[in-house]
Amino acid sequence: METPEQVRERIRSGGWRRPTAGLAPGYAQANLVVVPSSYAYHFLLFCQRNPKPCPVLDVTDPGDPVPRFAAPGADLRTDVPRYRVYRDGELSEEVDDLRSLWREDLVAFLLGCSFTFEAALLRAGVPVRHLECGCNVPMYVTNRPCRPSGPLQGPLVVSMRPVPAHLVPRVFQVCSRYPLAHGAPVHVGEPQHLGIRDLDRPDYGDPVPVRAGEVPVFWACGVTPQAVAQQARIPFMLTHSPGHMLVTDLRDEELALE
Repeated sequence: METPEQVRERIRSGGWRRPTAGLAPGYAQANLVVVPSSYAYHFLLFCQRNPKPCPVLDVTDPGDPVPRFAAPGADLRTDVPRYRVYRDGELSEEVDDLRSLWREDLVAFLLGCSFTFEAALLRAGVPVRHLECGCNVPMYVTNRPCRPSGPLQGPLVVSMRPVPAHLVPRVFQVCSRYPLAHGAPVHVGEPQHLGIRDLDRPDYGDPVPVRAGEVPVFWACGVTPQAVAQQARIPFMLTHSPGHMLVTDLRDEELALE
């Protein structure tokens, strides 16, 4: 099994450009959000007010691309398989490397990711469909507003995993132990109650089948800041491409409650 450092080196060298679900099992993965320092306070407050979608694992000093708590040997400019660039709220491009875009005023936030608890779900006998299908997890923009912070406002984004109905209580037991990885689900069944019209048409990621006897289960998602960037028309934001995370040096169980 590869260590997080080996996974990051493979990504840095261009050897992995796909979603990171299932890589380095046992280690936490993280969403990435990078904003100018003039927006950093507002974004930190946004995370404090919306801890389900935005649980903070690490924050860098301005201009520093190294997450010195979560992955001291990492470089946030090169160690994520795919990045997104938002300008004035519009997705302007996707890139494999942020070095040409990096600035001395940029502050990076690492947010907990639901990929972190998937190994625990598998150990508990709960299937994880996107891993079975070898694709990205489906993610949807909902009708639930986040609590705003200054200019930052927008909708909650959720990820979805189909779960056999009899295992839903077990899912809550497992995931509640990981509040820094989005914790327990925010909704079960009835996607229309979240404003989701068609599970086969996710806003991010790939659709997965919901089979007989299963119900869709939804978690708050770290892609939420990207929806916020679009609605609030943030002048400049760098993020991971949905599903393409930073693999940290933090072990899953370091983020778990006893």
